[in-house]
Amino acid sequence: MEQSDVLRSARFRQEREADWKRLETLVSTAEKSGVQRMGFAAARDLAALYRQATTSLAIAREISLDKALLDYLEALTARAYLSVYAPQERVGSVFNRFFRASAPQAMRRSALYILAGFVCMGLGVLVGYLLYFENAAWYYVFMPPEMAGGRGPDASTEFLRSVIYDDDPEASGLGAFATYLFSHNTRIAIFVFGLGAFLCFPAVLLTFYNGLILGGFFALHVDRGLGVDLGGWLSVHGVTELSAICIACGGGLMLGVAVPFPGQRSRAEALRHAGRDAVKLALVAALMLIVAAALEGFARQLIQDSGTRYIVGWGVGFLWLLWFTLSGRTAK
Repeated sequence: MEQSDVLRSARFRQEREADWKRLETLVSTAEKSGVQRMGFAAARDLAALYRQATTSLAIAREISLDKALLDYLEALTARAYLSVYAPQERVGSVFNRFFRASAPQAMRRSALYILAGFVCMGLGVLVGYLLYFENAAWYYVFMPPEMAGGRGPDASTEFLRSVIYDDDPEASGLGAFATYLFSHNTRIAIFVFGLGAFLCFPAVLLTFYNGLILGGFFALHVDRGLGVDLGGWLSVHGVTELSAICIACGGGLMLGVAVPFPGQRSRAEALRHAGRDAVKLALVAALMLIVAAALEGFARQLIQDSGTRYIVGWGVGFLWLLWFTLSGRTAK
């Protein structure tokens, strides 16, 4: 750079540097606490100094000032732009809006798809239940061995009962089985949502298969007179966990239907439109799986009474239902 260019750059910077420093201070304040917490004068100065800085940047580019100055102004104006024009909503407000309105409203708009998810699961349970009583050998066809953990038609009734009521999961192997069951259902929830865009079929099939496993497992215990006991054992976490799978399935079905039946929209636009609610359903399912994990890890083994297990499991399910049906409704 020639001597004249160096002098011109230094003079240009000297004339405006005080405003740049002031803008940098205001931007740092806005980044830490948000523009909404700044006073009126500070917010006004932030907007005015941002416009001045963009003008300075344009001039600096036009007269080819030194690169260090250009880099500084580009970084400063980029930060100021985000402070002035980016959404100012806090993370807490986003979460609050999601829980109070966005999620339950999306659930209600997607009610038919979610119902379809429950139907797929229910049909699987029914088929698995009936197949077991037609021939117990069917149990080994659709039940993964690592998931069964020795709980099959060959197991004794006492062994099955001890698993349900044993408060020492390490001794009975129940802890490992519960962990596998939860991880299995979590994978199913992810897959039924992610694969739903492929014309719905994979989501329907996986949800049905998960119901098939549950139906066979339940039929085994009914056959030994332990149906009510197993229902309580599963209710503690299963009401929440299995509902999460059906909700994830509903989200996948929304995406799948949008592709072949876009209506007046293009397929890409229809998929994007359906994705707004489908993603909310996926987040609700993820939240429910987290709650189910907590119930599975603590409440199920702390509560040994079958009746209390039913009350806890279905009570939590009723709270979910209240959230989905009542929250986010505007007063008329």
